[in-house]
Amino acid sequence: MDEFVKELDREHAKIIIAKDIRKYNKPVTVISGLQDGKEIAKKMKGKIGTGGTFKDGQIILQGDHRQAAKDLLVYMGFSEDSIEVM
Repeated sequence: MDEFVKELDREHAKIIIAKDIRKYNKPVTVISGLQDGKEIAKKMKGKIGTGGTFKDGQIILQGDHRQAAKDLLVYMGFSEDSIEVM
């Protein structure tokens, strides 16, 4: 039953991927709108090869990885139409 609920969440999630500039003019990729973000953040950090964290309901990856993050989310089963890249 848990797997079925997670599949429904993946189909109807509204995910926003944005670039933000942090301290010392360093870019970060911020992904918001995910429920089980801690596990997804761990997978993304390993696949992209960058540092990051899951904090306050957002995945924060070091560097500008907007397109790579979108590709990985689609590969993980999220609907491409529900992902907005800014």
